[in-house]
Amino acid sequence: MSMLRLQKRLASSVFCCGKKKVCLDPNETNKIATANSRQQIQKLIKDGLIIRKPVTVHSRA
Repeated sequence: MSMLRLQKRLASSVFCCGKKKVCLDPNETNKIATANSRQQIQKLIKDGLIIRKPVTVHSRA
């Protein structure tokens, strides 16, 4: 498996969220691993290979 630490960090910066909220498509790791700039990460986000996880709501009931 490829090291995707840089891609996850860049994606979290683009999304303005934490690294835990970024989800990378496990089937497309080779394509994601080649991206090493913000522009390439933004293209992968537009293609749907990188998504942001929804905010978990804590019930106050």
